[in-house]
Amino acid sequence: MTTDKRRLVYSIVQFLIKEMANDDISEDAKESLEVANQCLQTAYCFGPEDNHLEVSKSLEDIFTSATQSEPIRKKAPPTEEEKASAEKLKVEGNDLMRAEDFPGAIEKYTKAIEFDGSNQVFYCNRAAAHSKMNNHYAAVEDCKRAIDMDPNYGKAYGRMGLAYSCVEKHKEAIECFKKAIELEPDNESYKSNLKLAQDKLSAAGGVSLGPQAGAMPAGLGNMDLGGLLNNPALMNMATTMLSDPNMQNMMGQLMGGMGGGMPGGMPGAPEAGGAPSVPGGPANLQNLLQAGQRLAEQMQQQNPELVEQLRRQMGGPGEEGAPPS
Repeated sequence: MTTDKRRLVYSIVQFLIKEMANDDISEDAKESLEVANQCLQTAYCFGPEDNHLEVSKSLEDIFTSATQSEPIRKKAPPTEEEKASAEKLKVEGNDLMRAEDFPGAIEKYTKAIEFDGSNQVFYCNRAAAHSKMNNHYAAVEDCKRAIDMDPNYGKAYGRMGLAYSCVEKHKEAIECFKKAIELEPDNESYKSNLKLAQDKLSAAGGVSLGPQAGAMPAGLGNMDLGGLLNNPALMNMATTMLSDPNMQNMMGQLMGGMGGGMPGGMPGAPEAGGAPSVPGGPANLQNLLQAGQRLAEQMQQQNPELVEQLRRQMGGPGEEGAPPS
């Protein structure tokens, strides 16, 4: 193998290492990058210590310099028949969104993109479906694709702001909402979500926490806990879910390290007339938070309207109000 090829692969590995430190990508993506990194080092028989292969410019700089005068190549424009097929699929996807069949909606929007990959609306609609399934990083990527096609697409910035807010990246959310307001100055939803993101960033001390920060979500201290516990719809749904053996098993696995047990396999159940105990104290707080997150995800899937109401009660970002385009 030539030295130039080894230097090229070394530059790729350095790029992958840099990307693994990027907070804008998910933990799953970082794991995939780490696998790719290890595979390349194994295949080409070198390691990070082989810095004699390093070049003076990063791979990104070399690529930027080589492509700065070369426009992005676009696919051939879709035919009228392809446009019609794509539009039909988009409408079907919108119908599935209203029916809360979000995986089905994603499938329809993806097929629409296959017919007509030049329509930014399809990507923005798919981003909305990803967000409904808590796939917030996928939503960000689709919004970025939509913005690449139309830098003045306000809805894409608004939806990207919501996705960033949901993973506690408030600085990025603020930038998106500001751009959305710049493009659509009369949109009150963008303004209210911008204010929420600014408040949460201030509460976090000016730091975007990210989803793995291990801290309580900003604004939780202002939650009306009594109001939530007195909400009959919420309590009925939680009671029904916690009586499901599958949910009990899942929660039991998540909280198994906390000790104790409860009838039906649920850990931490109160004794008669007593309060739930959490053996192990703060060391097991992460297990408790993870169990609560899984419960919240199930509640989101079963009754998104109720969850949206609770989110607003707790000061979280709301949907933009507008249906898919």
